[in-house]
Amino acid sequence: MRMEVTEYEVLGSLPDLFTFHDGRKVKTTTDWEERRLELYKSAIELQYGQIPPEPEFLEVDLLSNFPVSGMFNVYRVVTGRRECPVSFTMYCHFPAGTGPFPVVIDGDMCFPPMQNRDVAETLTSKGIMLVAFNRCEIVPDINNAPTARTLYETYPELTFGAVAAWAWGFSRTLDALIKLGLADLSSVTFTGWSRGGKTALLAGALDSRATIVSPEGSGAGGSSCYRIHMKAIEEDGVERRDEHLADLIRAFPYWFSPALREYVDREVALPFDQHFLKALIAPRIYFDSQAMSDVWAGPVNTLMSTMAAREVWKMYGKEENVLWYWRPGKHDHTPEDFEMLTEVILHEKNGVPLSDKFMNVPFDIPERIYTTYDPLSE
Repeated sequence: MRMEVTEYEVLGSLPDLFTFHDGRKVKTTTDWEERRLELYKSAIELQYGQIPPEPEFLEVDLLSNFPVSGMFNVYRVVTGRRECPVSFTMYCHFPAGTGPFPVVIDGDMCFPPMQNRDVAETLTSKGIMLVAFNRCEIVPDINNAPTARTLYETYPELTFGAVAAWAWGFSRTLDALIKLGLADLSSVTFTGWSRGGKTALLAGALDSRATIVSPEGSGAGGSSCYRIHMKAIEEDGVERRDEHLADLIRAFPYWFSPALREYVDREVALPFDQHFLKALIAPRIYFDSQAMSDVWAGPVNTLMSTMAAREVWKMYGKEENVLWYWRPGKHDHTPEDFEMLTEVILHEKNGVPLSDKFMNVPFDIPERIYTTYDPLSE
């Protein structure tokens, strides 16, 4: 099946990953570690705000366990500052065995797909633990949310949006699993869908303990890039367009740093695009999962951004660690998506060969708008 792209507008080339602010060129992985610090300021703080720090403490209490259809435990995680803590619920679906287990962490317990038993079975049947937490307990997913008993009250001196707070929750969930002795740290996956995919991408860029980062249908502010606008025909025959920065700021201003609002309708002035964020994951595994009838998520934009970021993996000699997959269907997080993610995990963990479903593109790849890695450049 092919996707018919009907409109494709490039607002400007993607900013150069390999040029320092002072004009020097990145030629080695040592240079890249220095360049990484510059990207943090532009791609993360300008977009999402000041990231909350590691907590002063973390406590984990078992709330319930259900040894039915596989072990299922629920925990309460309490963390942050001792004088003003925040807490959230963590749900663990265990495979057979005693652990520690390869683990998939997903912050979307507030979404119906994560309450689908088939999703958990897809992972646990392959020996992988699924851990879902409710990110909306960290900060609510509503505009002008009250600060009391949320991460906004815990760190009032910082300015950050909800996506940054939720990404912080991924790391605290992993902290909790480590404290419980449940996580195999050689195989830790961060994933999420839609706004949860935006969150998983940021969390994976921030926390190098994530060995696989896999956003699903994350769109603008996630895997897509701001400098491409497009339209395409979806499976129902209707032409739809992608999500723009203006859409994000109009509907969900609280997800991001207030500074991002200055770039509405002037995306070309942004000092970054999302290939910067993806590149911070290198050389770990990045797996981008998309649906062919999810034009709102910007399929062409997403591929262009991923290909641009892959140039950093090229520098490391690890291009095979960048993967993508398009399935039929619409905006959702389905058992099929988790089946493909399971393939990636077992490939990384046990060397199981990947199927031929990966790396296919359902549209013509347009001309690149990014800088390629050239160690000989002046």
